[in-house]
Amino acid sequence: MAQFALVGTTDGRRPRLGRPVGTSHTQSAVGGVVLLLPDGEASSARGPSVLAHAAALPLGRRLARAGRAEGLVAHVVRYRGRGWNGTDARLAEDATWAAAEAVRRYGDVPVCLAGHGMGARAALRAAGHTAVNSVLAMAPWLPEDDMAAEPEPVRQLVGRRVLVVHGTTDARSDPELSYRLAERVKKANRDTCRFEVHSDGHALRQHHDEVLSLAADFVLGSLFGRPYSRPVADALAAPPPLGLRMPLAAGFGRSLRP
Repeated sequence: MAQFALVGTTDGRRPRLGRPVGTSHTQSAVGGVVLLLPDGEASSARGPSVLAHAAALPLGRRLARAGRAEGLVAHVVRYRGRGWNGTDARLAEDATWAAAEAVRRYGDVPVCLAGHGMGARAALRAAGHTAVNSVLAMAPWLPEDDMAAEPEPVRQLVGRRVLVVHGTTDARSDPELSYRLAERVKKANRDTCRFEVHSDGHALRQHHDEVLSLAADFVLGSLFGRPYSRPVADALAAPPPLGLRMPLAAGFGRSLRP
């Protein structure tokens, strides 16, 4: 795995997993891992954002609590820096390192990459690691369509379960771009769906509880084979555009199972 040995910067920063979030599991008890990838910036030489890291913690705690019986461990990935930085795709490289590190620590367990904003783009890009079985991309930041640039890759998502969640009033990450990407992913991978959170913005705060419930439903179903809730199962089964413009209902999570 020489590609992971190269990770680092001239100032010595390296990505880290740190301690698990919201759990006291030992390595022998781990049945699956979710790696939370915080938001970042399109271009920056600054170090990782403390605020973005903190914003990922509630989802990590929710997932660890909901998956305790199956031995789920959640880590918030600490990037080398906060910038994607063009073709360097630094955050995606750090996400790939994190997947390899999870395998090194915990062995042959399934991994879900769950990212927000720029971290969602990193999760989608890094999904080709063999340990990754699912991707949760929340409000993914994607570049504007550019005929001169290569489109976002999708082949690495084949064989993974993919859920995209986006607020319809997101002013930072254009929800229409995530829809177009989801269309392309769906053509290569039927196990893809996308939920729209109406009247919510980039941080998905207005319907925070529903988003956390949706995330837990998808992650636990993908990692451990729990039955998905009816809305998630329907979205995965529906053809475009229905399965890619599924509205997230108010109150989702209060009665998930039929």
